[in-house]
Amino acid sequence: MRLGKGYGRFTAAVNSLLVLLFCLNFAQAATPPVKLAVLGDSLTAGYGIKPEQAFPALLQAALKAEGRDVAVLNHGVSGDTSAGGLDRLDWVLGDKPDIVMVELGANDALRGIDPAIAERNLSAIIEKLKAAGVTVWLAGMMAPRNLGPEYVAAFDGIYQRLADKYQVPLYPFILDGVAQDPALNQADGLHPNSRGAEVVAQHLLPFVIRNLDLYAASVHRPARP
Repeated sequence: MRLGKGYGRFTAAVNSLLVLLFCLNFAQAATPPVKLAVLGDSLTAGYGIKPEQAFPALLQAALKAEGRDVAVLNHGVSGDTSAGGLDRLDWVLGDKPDIVMVELGANDALRGIDPAIAERNLSAIIEKLKAAGVTVWLAGMMAPRNLGPEYVAAFDGIYQRLADKYQVPLYPFILDGVAQDPALNQADGLHPNSRGAEVVAQHLLPFVIRNLDLYAASVHRPARP
């Protein structure tokens, strides 16, 4: 009888442990991945390369290798300006992203658009995203140097000014380590080739991981979703 009672208590303890593990596994399985949308232009879209070679797809794979459950949504449109990004923002929000990284401005500079206009458009994008409760990250761009020092200074300063104004994380230059390297760009000298897109994703990864942890802390979810 004593043995039976002891065995019964052991069985009950095991069953309780199994129920607890089941609940924990269910809760983990029920936690959806973080949705990180990249609102961008041809650099995001992957102009001239396959969709799976574009940096958002490579970034998602790199995050998965780091144990991060993150869906990276490619909202890149080739040729898009900051005005175009603002116009289609409702489409991006339709995917209900948790975070949007804004990668726009290159085409504004290539067309010589007044930096003040680009800054207003980017500001409006950030404000609309924040009003929708979405976390915003900003990816910077640099103007072509042949546009002159005044234009370059005005344009290049856009991103830091916006990051400071809205207190959003800034990745200073989306083409860091890739720009002006013939081995990493297509024949036009503007768009990364598949190897260049890999470099973009690799360089971006630490920034993304660091800010994913900050995001997790802000919404009280596990740091490694």
